[in-house]
Amino acid sequence: MEPATSNSIVSLRDVGKTFDSGVVALAGLSLDVHAGEFVSLLGPSGCGKSTALRIVAGLSAPTRGAIEWPQGRAAKSATGEIGFVFQEPTLMPWASVARNVELPLSLAGTGSGKARDAVATALAHVGLEDFAAAFPRELSGGMKMRVSIARALVTEPRLLLMDEPFAALDEITRFKLNNDLLSLWQALRRTVIFVTHSVFESVYLSQRIVVMTPRPGRVFAEISIPAPYPRDERFRTSADYAGYCRQVAETLAAAMEQGA
Repeated sequence: MEPATSNSIVSLRDVGKTFDSGVVALAGLSLDVHAGEFVSLLGPSGCGKSTALRIVAGLSAPTRGAIEWPQGRAAKSATGEIGFVFQEPTLMPWASVARNVELPLSLAGTGSGKARDAVATALAHVGLEDFAAAFPRELSGGMKMRVSIARALVTEPRLLLMDEPFAALDEITRFKLNNDLLSLWQALRRTVIFVTHSVFESVYLSQRIVVMTPRPGRVFAEISIPAPYPRDERFRTSADYAGYCRQVAETLAAAMEQGA
């Protein structure tokens, strides 16, 4: 088993996952993710995308294979450098926006002064600095997801894991958050692994798309999207974008046909 390459922030080596029920979610999944990269995992529902993300985060253990970090660091020591954005915002309804964002720092025992500054910075990153005292019930779906992103960023992680965060939002809000996420990624230069089942979203956001097979999930193909950043509506309506979407859609169809 080869070690993670020097510019990899995390590597998956022949990762497999079988649940207690006997369902084989992943089989032989190998992938290198490089520092500062925006990578999307694309595949049909149930192909193991979210399972792979949870294994990287240390929330689930692989049945076989390994997760490798640079300089041989163990996954446990790397978890403090990981931020996770779930499919649902999972906010505490009784707590203010600021308190929700502060939660990871409170759990880590961060001092109140340092935590207050970090929360203010994280909220500014997502454009919610004026909503620190608001409660989740007062926010729209898109704003709740912004709070979730701020909470993931408040610890200044090197790696941001995002599990279909915009899937439940309307198209207009989703497009806006796609744009804001790219602006944030360019400003902070964090590494992002983004799970989606949308061909269009993956092409718009990513430098590289990892197309996965149906369950048990493994890498079917990797597609580079060389379009320059920043990307905006001109890219979304361009012939280049349409061409990339067609290429990715055809690759996904081939992956599903092979899986069938």
